[in-house]
Amino acid sequence: MSRISVRGFAVASATAVTAVGSAVGVASGDERQDAADDLEVVAADATLLAEIPAGTNAQLQTASLTQQAETQSTAADAEARIAAQEAARLEAAANASAKKEAEEEAEREAREAAEAAAAAEAAEEEAAAASEIPVQTSYTVSEVQAIAQSMVPADQFTCFSSIVDHESGWDHTATNPYSGAYGLMQALPGSKMASAGADWQTNPATQIEWGLMYMGDRYGSPCGAWEFWQANGWY
Repeated sequence: MSRISVRGFAVASATAVTAVGSAVGVASGDERQDAADDLEVVAADATLLAEIPAGTNAQLQTASLTQQAETQSTAADAEARIAAQEAARLEAAANASAKKEAEEEAEREAREAAEAAAAAEAAEEEAAAASEIPVQTSYTVSEVQAIAQSMVPADQFTCFSSIVDHESGWDHTATNPYSGAYGLMQALPGSKMASAGADWQTNPATQIEWGLMYMGDRYGSPCGAWEFWQANGWY
């Protein structure tokens, strides 16, 4: 109902009340006064109703819905922000883990390369030391042992020495009359020591060099060869 129609309804109602009062012949002045007062109250109430815009309730409902939408939007934004932060945290953790693994792998490769280089350098030094040993026509046991000490790694010398003690007693010309095994390590046949040098029959340094290669290739080290020898009586 529009403002005009409400005000018209109020005026019409007041007119009707006045007409009814006149028709029934209200005689008393007080009664007429009361009727007039009632009419004024009705007219005032009608005027107040007429002053309220018809769209007020719709505006209130619209404002309430707008506020709810804004609240929901704010909550959704907060949830999205939290989800994005969590995703970023997980991604950062994964990247950090991958970076750490890559660094550890690089360190391992560098360490292995350094160890390989050190081993190669040690082998070169041993070969150089062997080549610097003067060749003699004959050697004593102590001289042969001294040559071995200069060529065999310190932590492997005891094992190497134990094998030579049992095989040849440090005699680089020792020959097994039954099998033909020859030299400090009793290579069988002795000619296989030619891989270390053509003078394998007379040079203990050449025999020691071959013995180190043989023990390393087959048993990993002189100590590995000695462990096998203790268990089997040969290597």
